[in-house]
Amino acid sequence: MRKLSCWSLVASVVTVLAFAEGVHAAAPPGPARPAAPLKVKAPHHPGPGPQSGPIRYGQPVVVPRHRTRHYRDVVVLRPSGHLYPGYGYFSSDDDAYRWLAFTAITLKLLDVLNERQQRTHEAAQVRATTAAVGETVHWNEGSAAGSVTVLRDGTSSRGRYCREFQQEVTVGGKVERAYGTACRQPDGAWEIISTRS
Repeated sequence: MRKLSCWSLVASVVTVLAFAEGVHAAAPPGPARPAAPLKVKAPHHPGPGPQSGPIRYGQPVVVPRHRTRHYRDVVVLRPSGHLYPGYGYFSSDDDAYRWLAFTAITLKLLDVLNERQQRTHEAAQVRATTAAVGETVHWNEGSAAGSVTVLRDGTSSRGRYCREFQQEVTVGGKVERAYGTACRQPDGAWEIISTRS
């Protein structure tokens, strides 16, 4: 059986959307960037054919088929953590539809969280979609804690509102961070354009 990375599964959808959107890749890991407005431009893409997937830095994440599903037009990836419908404190996919794509910003530490901790982490991400740029939404549930920070925002070449987020989870003294850029679609749902660890 062939192992599929989460990006192989969504590559066709995200690649088409990213190129149609005119997205500029997030900078590779390194020193902190200034909190400049997010300018979303077309990425450099040498050579013929589609890009291999969304722009991501670090190791690919392997997502077993049973941890991937579709709801409406959203690919829901849960490579780590608990499997359940909804997102955050929304217990159904219909109620959580606008935020389901945020499952693509993955953290390995989700494997050690209980479901309540994982949902609290996701609820912080939901709150961060309306937080001011530079604001950090903190969460704490039992032995786990974390935060979601809005790093910057801007408008894509197609006029969609986009935001860059940093997620952080701390469990048992271990800290993990992930970054993602999301753009809001006309129906209010968020679409993940790029991620990195």
